[in-house]
Amino acid sequence: MSKPQVTVERRIAAPRERVWHGLTDLTGWPAVLSGVERVEVLSDGPFGVGTRWRETRRMFGKEATEEMWVTACTAPERYVVEADSHHTHYVSEFTLRAEGPDVTVVRLTFAAQPPGGVAGLLAKVFGALGSKAVAKALAKDLADVAASVEARPSL
Repeated sequence: MSKPQVTVERRIAAPRERVWHGLTDLTGWPAVLSGVERVEVLSDGPFGVGTRWRETRRMFGKEATEEMWVTACTAPERYVVEADSHHTHYVSEFTLRAEGPDVTVVRLTFAAQPPGGVAGLLAKVFGALGSKAVAKALAKDLADVAASVEARPSL
């Protein structure tokens, strides 16, 4: 079965390093990302491969908490986050491309490997509706990061 995938892109008027910081400052997310209620960092050290956290979001009127971890990281260009929830494996890839000194394009690709059998079939049938909701949530996250980093004065 193929992996359902959603990709969103956002052009942000800020240097890549500032955008990278906004995307990887886990403890700051609740103040920046309107969909995030809480973040509990579970690992020590700087953001990179092996960083783990629990993220609580409000979705469809209910709180949902998921544990996530970084599986690839090349600062300030790219990182990959993975999570497992309800027998589905999720992978989010963030890439940052500088377009000059003060503009960064962020591309976020979110993929899900649904379970097989009936649950997998249902995920495939309802995937289009779910994809639209996921795309909207991802675009909102990138808009929130953009608003935060664009509001900061230049270094």
